Amino acid sequence: MWQQLLEDGRSAFNDHWPRSLLIPAAVGLGGALLCWKLHGRKIKTLELGDGWWGPGERPHTHGEDTCVRPYTIEASEADIEDLHRRLDSTRFFPPLEDAKFHYGFNSKYLRMVISYWRNKFDWKKQVKILNKYPHFKTTIEGLDVHFIHVKPLHVTPGQKVYPLLMVHGWPGSFYEFYHILPLLTEPGKYGLNPNVAFEVICPSIPGYGFSEASSKKGFNANAAARIFYKLMLRLGFNEFYLQGGDWGSRITTILSQMKPESVKGLHLNFMTLQMGGLGRLKSLLIGRYMPWLVGMTREDTKRLYPYMEKNVFRIIRETGYMHIQATKPDTVGSALNDSPAGLAAYILEKFSTWTDNSFRELDEGGLDRKFSLDDLLTNIMIYWITGSIASSMRFYKENFPRNYNRTPDTKIGVSVPTGVAAFPCELVHVPRVWAKQKFRNIVSYTYMPRGGHFAAFEEPELLARDIQNFVSKVEKM
Repeated sequence: MWQQLLEDGRSAFNDHWPRSLLIPAAVGLGGALLCWKLHGRKIKTLELGDGWWGPGERPHTHGEDTCVRPYTIEASEADIEDLHRRLDSTRFFPPLEDAKFHYGFNSKYLRMVISYWRNKFDWKKQVKILNKYPHFKTTIEGLDVHFIHVKPLHVTPGQKVYPLLMVHGWPGSFYEFYHILPLLTEPGKYGLNPNVAFEVICPSIPGYGFSEASSKKGFNANAAARIFYKLMLRLGFNEFYLQGGDWGSRITTILSQMKPESVKGLHLNFMTLQMGGLGRLKSLLIGRYMPWLVGMTREDTKRLYPYMEKNVFRIIRETGYMHIQATKPDTVGSALNDSPAGLAAYILEKFSTWTDNSFRELDEGGLDRKFSLDDLLTNIMIYWITGSIASSMRFYKENFPRNYNRTPDTKIGVSVPTGVAAFPCELVHVPRVWAKQKFRNIVSYTYMPRGGHFAAFEEPELLARDIQNFVSKVEKM
Protein backbone atom coordinates (compact mmCIF):
# COMPACT_ATOMS: atom_id res chain seq x y z
CA MET A 1 0.00 0.00 0.00
CA TRP A 2 2.70 2.51 1.02
CA GLN A 3 4.78 1.53 -2.00
CA GLN A 4 1.86 2.29 -4.30
CA LEU A 5 1.20 5.66 -2.67
CA LEU A 6 4.85 6.64 -3.11
CA GLU A 7 4.80 5.65 -6.78
CA ASP A 8 1.57 7.62 -7.34
CA GLY A 9 3.04 10.67 -5.59
CA ARG A 10 6.30 10.52 -7.58
CA SER A 11 4.33 10.19 -10.82
CA ALA A 12 2.11 13.16 -10.00
CA PHE A 13 5.16 15.32 -9.06
CA ASN A 14 6.93 14.48 -12.32
CA ASP A 15 3.80 15.23 -14.34
CA HIS A 16 3.49 18.73 -12.87
CA TRP A 17 7.24 19.59 -12.46
CA PRO A 18 9.49 19.00 -15.48
CA ARG A 19 12.96 17.67 -14.69
CA SER A 20 14.54 20.90 -15.98
CA LEU A 21 12.97 22.73 -13.02
CA LEU A 22 13.78 20.23 -10.31
CA ILE A 23 17.39 21.30 -9.71
CA PRO A 24 16.67 25.07 -9.63
CA ALA A 25 13.72 24.42 -7.33
CA ALA A 26 15.89 22.37 -4.99
CA VAL A 27 18.60 25.02 -4.98
CA GLY A 28 16.07 27.76 -4.29
CA LEU A 29 14.49 25.77 -1.47
CA GLY A 30 17.92 25.07 0.02
CA GLY A 31 18.87 28.76 -0.20
CA ALA A 32 15.64 29.77 1.48
CA LEU A 33 16.23 27.30 4.29
CA LEU A 34 19.81 28.55 4.71
CA CYS A 35 18.69 32.20 4.84
CA TRP A 36 16.02 31.29 7.37
CA LYS A 37 18.58 29.47 9.48
CA LEU A 38 21.11 32.33 9.36
CA HIS A 39 18.44 34.92 10.02
CA GLY A 40 17.27 33.03 13.04
CA ARG A 41 20.77 32.57 14.40
CA LYS A 42 21.56 35.05 17.15
CA ILE A 43 24.67 37.17 16.56
CA LYS A 44 27.18 36.87 19.37
CA THR A 45 27.73 40.17 21.14
CA LEU A 46 29.92 41.53 23.90
CA GLU A 47 28.25 42.27 27.19
CA LEU A 48 27.63 46.00 27.53
CA GLY A 49 28.22 46.03 31.27
CA ASP A 50 28.38 49.13 33.44
CA GLY A 51 30.94 51.05 35.44
CA TRP A 52 31.79 53.93 37.73
CA TRP A 53 35.11 55.67 37.18
CA GLY A 54 34.71 58.81 39.22
CA PRO A 55 36.21 59.28 42.70
CA GLY A 56 34.71 57.28 45.55
CA GLU A 57 31.64 55.11 45.31
CA ARG A 58 28.78 55.58 42.88
CA PRO A 59 26.22 57.82 44.60
CA HIS A 60 22.96 56.04 45.34
CA THR A 61 20.93 59.03 46.46
CA HIS A 62 20.30 60.43 42.98
CA GLY A 63 20.82 59.54 39.37
CA GLU A 64 23.65 60.76 37.20
CA ASP A 65 23.39 64.27 35.78
CA THR A 66 22.63 63.72 32.09
CA CYS A 67 22.88 67.39 31.15
CA VAL A 68 25.00 68.22 28.08
CA ARG A 69 26.90 71.42 28.88
CA PRO A 70 28.54 73.80 26.37
CA TYR A 71 32.28 74.07 26.94
CA THR A 72 34.85 76.65 25.85
CA ILE A 73 38.62 76.12 25.79
CA GLU A 74 40.50 79.00 27.38
CA ALA A 75 44.06 80.29 27.02
CA SER A 76 45.12 81.60 30.41
CA GLU A 77 48.09 83.91 30.83
CA ALA A 78 49.26 81.79 33.76
CA ASP A 79 49.48 78.68 31.54
CA ILE A 80 51.40 80.56 28.86
CA GLU A 81 53.84 82.13 31.35
CA ASP A 82 54.51 78.77 32.97
CA LEU A 83 55.10 77.15 29.57
CA HIS A 84 57.52 79.88 28.51
CA ARG A 85 59.46 79.59 31.75
CA ARG A 86 59.88 75.87 31.30
CA LEU A 87 60.84 76.18 27.64
CA ASP A 88 63.44 78.79 28.57
CA SER A 89 64.92 76.32 31.06
CA THR A 90 65.19 73.39 28.63
CA ARG A 91 68.41 71.42 29.04
CA PHE A 92 69.55 70.30 25.61
CA PHE A 93 72.21 67.66 24.97
CA PRO A 94 74.74 67.57 22.12
CA PRO A 95 73.47 65.84 18.96
CA LEU A 96 75.24 62.97 17.26
CA GLU A 97 76.68 63.59 13.85
CA ASP A 98 74.36 62.40 11.07
CA ALA A 99 71.96 60.82 13.59
CA LYS A 100 68.82 62.02 11.77
CA PHE A 101 65.86 60.24 13.49
CA HIS A 102 67.60 56.86 13.96
CA TYR A 103 68.06 57.47 17.69
CA GLY A 104 64.66 59.00 18.21
CA PHE A 105 63.91 62.70 17.93
CA ASN A 106 66.88 64.57 16.48
CA SER A 107 68.11 66.78 19.35
CA LYS A 108 69.42 69.41 16.93
CA TYR A 109 66.02 69.75 15.28
CA LEU A 110 64.39 69.81 18.73
CA ARG A 111 66.16 73.11 19.43
CA MET A 112 64.42 74.61 16.42
CA VAL A 113 61.03 73.24 17.49
CA ILE A 114 61.40 74.60 21.01
CA SER A 115 62.52 77.99 19.67
CA TYR A 116 59.43 78.16 17.44
CA TRP A 117 57.17 77.06 20.29
CA ARG A 118 58.61 79.70 22.61
CA ASN A 119 58.85 82.65 20.23
CA LYS A 120 56.39 82.21 17.36
CA PHE A 121 53.64 79.79 18.33
CA ASP A 122 50.47 81.72 19.25
CA TRP A 123 48.42 79.63 21.65
CA LYS A 124 45.64 82.23 21.89
CA LYS A 125 45.23 82.14 18.12
CA GLN A 126 45.09 78.34 18.13
CA VAL A 127 42.50 78.35 20.92
CA LYS A 128 40.25 80.46 18.68
CA ILE A 129 40.68 77.82 15.98
CA LEU A 130 39.85 75.06 18.48
CA ASN A 131 36.70 76.92 19.56
CA LYS A 132 35.39 77.38 16.01
CA TYR A 133 33.50 74.11 16.48
CA PRO A 134 30.99 73.61 19.32
CA HIS A 135 32.48 71.88 22.38
CA PHE A 136 30.50 70.14 25.09
CA LYS A 137 30.90 68.11 28.25
CA THR A 138 28.58 65.61 29.87
CA THR A 139 28.96 63.28 32.84
CA ILE A 140 28.91 59.54 32.10
CA GLU A 141 29.81 56.84 34.64
CA GLY A 142 31.27 59.48 36.93
CA LEU A 143 33.52 61.13 34.33
CA ASP A 144 33.20 64.47 32.56
CA VAL A 145 33.42 63.49 28.90
CA HIS A 146 34.46 66.15 26.39
CA PHE A 147 33.36 66.10 22.75
CA ILE A 148 32.77 68.31 19.75
CA HIS A 149 29.55 68.03 17.75
CA VAL A 150 29.68 69.48 14.25
CA LYS A 151 26.58 69.69 12.04
CA PRO A 152 26.27 70.78 8.40
CA LEU A 153 25.64 74.49 8.08
CA HIS A 154 23.42 74.02 5.05
CA VAL A 155 21.10 71.07 4.41
CA THR A 156 19.17 71.02 1.15
CA PRO A 157 15.60 69.70 1.12
CA GLY A 158 15.59 65.93 1.00
CA GLN A 159 19.28 65.65 1.81
CA LYS A 160 20.03 62.99 4.39
CA VAL A 161 22.65 63.63 7.07
CA TYR A 162 24.28 60.63 8.72
CA PRO A 163 25.48 60.67 12.34
CA LEU A 164 29.14 59.67 12.57
CA LEU A 165 31.17 59.04 15.72
CA MET A 166 34.91 59.49 15.08
CA VAL A 167 37.40 58.35 17.73
CA HIS A 168 41.07 59.36 17.89
CA GLY A 169 44.05 57.45 19.28
CA TRP A 170 47.41 58.05 20.97
CA PRO A 171 49.29 60.40 20.78
CA GLY A 172 46.53 62.21 18.94
CA SER A 173 43.40 64.05 20.01
CA PHE A 174 40.08 65.31 18.69
CA TYR A 175 42.12 67.99 16.89
CA GLU A 176 43.30 65.36 14.38
CA PHE A 177 39.86 65.67 12.75
CA TYR A 178 39.80 69.44 12.25
CA HIS A 179 40.89 69.25 8.61
CA ILE A 180 38.47 66.47 7.69
CA LEU A 181 35.41 67.90 9.49
CA PRO A 182 34.49 70.47 6.82
CA LEU A 183 34.86 67.81 4.11
CA LEU A 184 32.40 65.54 5.90
CA THR A 185 29.88 68.16 7.01
CA GLU A 186 29.94 70.34 3.86
CA PRO A 187 31.14 67.88 1.18
CA GLY A 188 29.71 69.69 -1.85
CA LYS A 189 31.63 72.82 -0.97
CA TYR A 190 34.92 70.92 -1.28
CA GLY A 191 34.25 68.87 -4.39
CA LEU A 192 33.07 65.71 -2.65
CA ASN A 193 29.77 63.90 -3.08
CA PRO A 194 27.18 66.45 -1.87
CA ASN A 195 24.60 63.74 -1.22
CA VAL A 196 26.58 62.08 1.57
CA ALA A 197 26.93 64.51 4.46
CA PHE A 198 27.51 63.85 8.15
CA GLU A 199 27.03 65.39 11.52
CA VAL A 200 30.15 64.38 13.36
CA ILE A 201 30.71 63.68 17.04
CA CYS A 202 34.38 63.57 18.11
CA PRO A 203 34.85 62.73 21.80
CA SER A 204 38.08 62.80 23.75
CA ILE A 205 38.87 59.38 25.21
CA PRO A 206 38.63 59.70 29.04
CA GLY A 207 42.13 60.48 30.29
CA TYR A 208 42.98 62.33 27.08
CA GLY A 209 42.86 66.11 26.81
CA PHE A 210 39.68 67.65 28.16
CA SER A 211 37.96 64.38 29.13
CA GLU A 212 38.36 63.51 32.79
CA ALA A 213 40.67 60.61 33.65
CA SER A 214 39.46 57.60 35.55
CA SER A 215 40.12 57.59 39.29
CA LYS A 216 40.19 53.82 39.31
CA LYS A 217 42.20 51.04 37.71
CA GLY A 218 40.75 49.08 34.83
CA PHE A 219 39.46 51.77 32.47
CA ASN A 220 39.99 50.08 29.11
CA ALA A 221 38.66 50.15 25.54
CA ASN A 222 35.49 48.28 26.59
CA ALA A 223 34.70 50.99 29.12
CA ALA A 224 35.41 53.73 26.57
CA ALA A 225 33.18 52.02 23.98
CA ARG A 226 30.32 51.75 26.46
CA ILE A 227 30.68 55.41 27.49
CA PHE A 228 30.65 56.54 23.87
CA TYR A 229 27.56 54.42 23.20
CA LYS A 230 25.84 56.13 26.12
CA LEU A 231 27.00 59.47 24.73
CA MET A 232 25.37 58.76 21.37
CA LEU A 233 22.13 57.73 23.06
CA ARG A 234 22.23 60.89 25.15
CA LEU A 235 22.54 62.93 21.96
CA GLY A 236 19.48 61.19 20.53
CA PHE A 237 21.12 58.71 18.16
CA ASN A 238 19.88 55.12 18.25
CA GLU A 239 21.67 54.28 14.97
CA PHE A 240 24.95 55.73 13.75
CA TYR A 241 28.18 55.14 11.84
CA LEU A 242 31.60 54.70 13.45
CA GLN A 243 35.10 55.62 12.30
CA GLY A 244 38.44 55.10 14.00
CA GLY A 245 42.18 54.62 13.76
CA ASP A 246 44.73 53.58 16.40
CA TRP A 247 42.87 53.22 19.74
CA GLY A 248 39.82 54.60 17.98
CA SER A 249 39.83 51.48 15.82
CA ARG A 250 39.77 49.20 18.87
CA ILE A 251 37.12 51.25 20.67
CA THR A 252 34.77 51.46 17.69
CA THR A 253 35.25 47.77 16.88
CA ILE A 254 34.30 46.83 20.44
CA LEU A 255 31.27 49.12 20.29
CA SER A 256 30.24 47.30 17.10
CA GLN A 257 30.50 44.02 18.97
CA MET A 258 28.51 45.34 21.92
CA LYS A 259 25.63 46.97 20.04
CA PRO A 260 25.56 45.78 16.41
CA GLU A 261 21.90 46.76 16.16
CA SER A 262 22.88 50.41 16.66
CA VAL A 263 25.94 50.50 14.40
CA LYS A 264 24.96 51.00 10.76
CA GLY A 265 28.55 50.70 9.63
CA LEU A 266 32.15 50.65 10.91
CA HIS A 267 34.94 52.36 8.98
CA LEU A 268 38.57 51.78 10.00
CA ASN A 269 41.88 53.16 8.80
CA PHE A 270 43.87 50.94 11.16
CA MET A 271 43.40 47.40 12.37
CA THR A 272 45.38 44.75 14.16
CA LEU A 273 44.64 41.06 14.45
CA GLN A 274 45.59 38.63 17.18
CA MET A 275 48.08 35.84 16.53
CA GLY A 276 46.89 33.66 13.69
CA GLY A 277 48.75 30.48 14.52
CA LEU A 278 49.80 27.96 11.90
CA GLY A 279 47.22 29.16 9.38
CA ARG A 280 48.59 32.70 9.37
CA LEU A 281 52.16 31.40 9.07
CA LYS A 282 51.17 29.24 6.10
CA SER A 283 49.47 32.22 4.51
CA LEU A 284 52.67 34.24 4.88
CA LEU A 285 54.93 31.57 3.47
CA ILE A 286 52.75 30.73 0.48
CA GLY A 287 51.64 34.30 -0.12
CA ARG A 288 55.18 35.46 -0.79
CA TYR A 289 55.36 33.40 -3.99
CA MET A 290 51.78 32.40 -4.84
CA PRO A 291 49.51 35.01 -3.23
CA TRP A 292 46.44 33.91 -5.19
CA LEU A 293 46.49 30.53 -3.44
CA VAL A 294 45.88 32.20 -0.06
CA GLY A 295 43.53 34.96 -1.22
CA MET A 296 46.09 37.78 -1.30
CA THR A 297 46.55 40.38 -4.03
CA ARG A 298 49.73 41.67 -5.62
CA GLU A 299 49.27 44.87 -3.61
CA ASP A 300 49.21 42.81 -0.40
CA THR A 301 52.52 41.20 -1.28
CA LYS A 302 53.99 44.58 -2.14
CA ARG A 303 53.06 45.90 1.30
CA LEU A 304 53.84 42.79 3.32
CA TYR A 305 57.16 41.60 1.91
CA PRO A 306 59.96 41.19 2.58
CA TYR A 307 58.06 40.46 5.77
CA MET A 308 60.96 40.26 8.21
CA GLU A 309 62.56 43.48 6.99
CA LYS A 310 59.47 45.67 6.63
CA ASN A 311 57.28 44.46 9.45
CA VAL A 312 58.81 42.38 12.21
CA PHE A 313 61.95 44.49 12.66
CA ARG A 314 60.01 47.71 12.18
CA ILE A 315 57.43 46.70 14.77
CA ILE A 316 60.17 45.89 17.28
CA ARG A 317 61.85 49.21 16.60
CA GLU A 318 58.64 51.23 16.83
CA THR A 319 57.01 49.64 19.88
CA GLY A 320 59.46 50.39 22.68
CA TYR A 321 57.09 53.10 23.89
CA MET A 322 54.30 50.53 24.08
CA HIS A 323 56.23 48.22 26.40
CA ILE A 324 56.85 51.13 28.77
CA GLN A 325 53.28 52.40 28.68
CA ALA A 326 51.80 48.92 29.03
CA THR A 327 53.87 48.23 32.16
CA LYS A 328 54.91 51.40 34.04
CA PRO A 329 53.29 54.44 32.40
CA ASP A 330 53.44 56.68 35.46
CA THR A 331 57.24 56.57 35.60
CA VAL A 332 57.90 58.17 32.23
CA GLY A 333 54.64 60.08 32.57
CA SER A 334 56.12 62.00 35.51
CA ALA A 335 58.97 63.28 33.32
CA LEU A 336 56.77 64.17 30.35
CA ASN A 337 54.21 65.93 32.51
CA ASP A 338 56.98 68.18 33.89
CA SER A 339 58.92 68.98 30.71
CA PRO A 340 57.28 70.49 27.62
CA ALA A 341 60.45 69.82 25.60
CA GLY A 342 60.41 66.18 26.63
CA LEU A 343 56.70 65.93 25.81
CA ALA A 344 57.28 67.42 22.36
CA ALA A 345 60.15 65.05 21.56
CA TYR A 346 58.18 62.01 22.77
CA ILE A 347 55.02 62.82 20.80
CA LEU A 348 56.49 64.35 17.64
CA GLU A 349 58.79 61.40 17.09
CA LYS A 350 55.63 59.33 16.51
CA PHE A 351 54.29 61.85 14.02
CA SER A 352 57.52 61.39 12.10
CA THR A 353 58.10 57.65 11.71
CA TRP A 354 54.44 56.61 11.97
CA THR A 355 53.62 58.90 9.08
CA ASP A 356 56.35 57.42 6.91
CA ASN A 357 59.08 55.08 8.10
CA SER A 358 61.51 56.56 5.57
CA PHE A 359 61.36 59.87 7.45
CA ARG A 360 63.91 58.35 9.83
CA GLU A 361 66.48 59.29 7.19
CA LEU A 362 65.72 63.04 7.41
CA ASP A 363 67.22 65.56 9.84
CA GLU A 364 63.81 67.11 10.52
CA GLY A 365 62.01 63.75 10.55
CA GLY A 366 59.79 64.78 7.64
CA LEU A 367 57.46 66.58 10.04
CA ASP A 368 57.09 69.55 7.70
CA ARG A 369 56.06 67.34 4.77
CA LYS A 370 52.58 66.47 6.02
CA PHE A 371 51.97 68.83 8.94
CA SER A 372 52.48 72.41 10.06
CA LEU A 373 54.28 73.08 13.33
CA ASP A 374 51.23 75.02 14.50
CA ASP A 375 49.05 71.92 14.06
CA LEU A 376 51.57 69.63 15.75
CA LEU A 377 52.11 71.97 18.68
CA THR A 378 48.36 72.49 19.10
CA ASN A 379 47.97 68.74 19.57
CA ILE A 380 50.81 68.78 22.12
CA MET A 381 49.29 71.74 23.95
CA ILE A 382 46.08 69.79 24.47
CA TYR A 383 48.11 67.24 26.43
CA TRP A 384 50.23 69.90 28.14
CA ILE A 385 47.63 72.28 29.52
CA THR A 386 45.38 69.42 30.70
CA GLY A 387 48.28 67.46 32.26
CA SER A 388 46.88 64.33 30.64
CA ILE A 389 49.94 62.61 29.17
CA ALA A 390 50.31 60.12 32.05
CA SER A 391 46.60 59.21 32.12
CA SER A 392 46.60 58.79 28.33
CA MET A 393 49.54 56.39 28.60
CA ARG A 394 47.78 54.35 31.29
CA PHE A 395 45.28 53.34 28.63
CA TYR A 396 47.96 50.98 27.30
CA LYS A 397 48.41 49.22 30.63
CA GLU A 398 44.66 48.78 31.01
CA ASN A 399 44.35 47.30 27.53
CA PHE A 400 47.25 44.86 27.63
CA PRO A 401 46.41 42.25 30.27
CA ARG A 402 48.41 39.04 30.41
CA ASN A 403 45.79 37.20 28.40
CA TYR A 404 45.44 39.90 25.72
CA ASN A 405 44.84 37.33 22.96
CA ARG A 406 41.99 35.82 24.97
CA THR A 407 39.98 38.88 25.91
CA PRO A 408 36.24 38.56 25.16
CA ASP A 409 36.37 40.79 22.07
CA THR A 410 38.95 38.50 20.42
CA LYS A 411 36.64 35.48 20.66
CA ILE A 412 33.80 36.81 18.53
CA GLY A 413 33.60 38.35 15.09
CA VAL A 414 32.28 41.69 13.89
CA SER A 415 28.98 41.39 12.01
CA VAL A 416 28.26 45.01 11.09
CA PRO A 417 29.10 46.32 7.60
CA THR A 418 32.78 47.27 7.66
CA GLY A 419 34.93 49.49 5.49
CA VAL A 420 38.73 49.43 5.52
CA ALA A 421 41.04 52.17 4.24
CA ALA A 422 44.49 50.55 4.02
CA PHE A 423 47.13 53.28 3.92
CA PRO A 424 50.51 52.21 2.50
CA CYS A 425 52.69 53.71 5.27
CA GLU A 426 50.60 52.33 8.13
CA LEU A 427 52.48 50.52 10.91
CA VAL A 428 51.02 47.16 9.89
CA HIS A 429 49.23 45.94 6.79
CA VAL A 430 46.30 43.56 7.19
CA PRO A 431 45.22 41.93 3.90
CA ARG A 432 41.51 41.63 3.32
CA VAL A 433 41.73 37.82 3.48
CA TRP A 434 43.07 38.13 7.05
CA ALA A 435 40.71 40.93 8.05
CA LYS A 436 37.60 38.97 7.11
CA GLN A 437 38.46 36.31 9.68
CA LYS A 438 37.26 38.81 12.28
CA PHE A 439 35.26 41.32 10.23
CA ARG A 440 32.65 39.09 8.61
CA ASN A 441 30.91 41.73 6.52
CA ILE A 442 33.56 43.79 4.71
CA VAL A 443 31.70 46.05 2.29
CA SER A 444 34.69 48.02 1.04
CA TYR A 445 38.45 47.53 1.25
CA THR A 446 40.53 50.30 -0.36
CA TYR A 447 44.26 50.32 -1.01
CA MET A 448 44.91 54.00 -0.38
CA PRO A 449 47.50 55.60 -2.68
CA ARG A 450 49.45 57.42 0.04
CA GLY A 451 49.38 58.20 3.74
CA GLY A 452 50.27 56.66 7.06
CA HIS A 453 49.03 56.26 10.62
CA PHE A 454 47.45 59.69 11.19
CA ALA A 455 45.16 59.49 8.17
CA ALA A 456 42.66 62.23 9.03
CA PHE A 457 45.51 64.61 9.84
CA GLU A 458 47.68 63.69 6.83
CA GLU A 459 45.23 62.96 4.03
CA PRO A 460 41.81 64.31 5.03
CA GLU A 461 40.38 64.34 1.50
CA LEU A 462 41.40 60.74 0.74
CA LEU A 463 39.90 59.52 4.01
CA ALA A 464 36.72 61.59 3.62
CA ARG A 465 36.09 60.19 0.12
CA ASP A 466 36.58 56.64 1.34
CA ILE A 467 34.17 57.16 4.25
CA GLN A 468 31.61 58.58 1.81
CA ASN A 469 32.01 55.67 -0.61
CA PHE A 470 31.65 53.16 2.21
CA VAL A 471 28.48 54.75 3.61
CA SER A 472 27.00 54.99 0.09
CA LYS A 473 27.48 51.24 -0.36
CA VAL A 474 25.96 50.46 3.03
CA GLU A 475 22.93 52.65 2.35
CA LYS A 476 22.27 50.75 -0.90
CA MET A 477 22.36 47.35 0.79
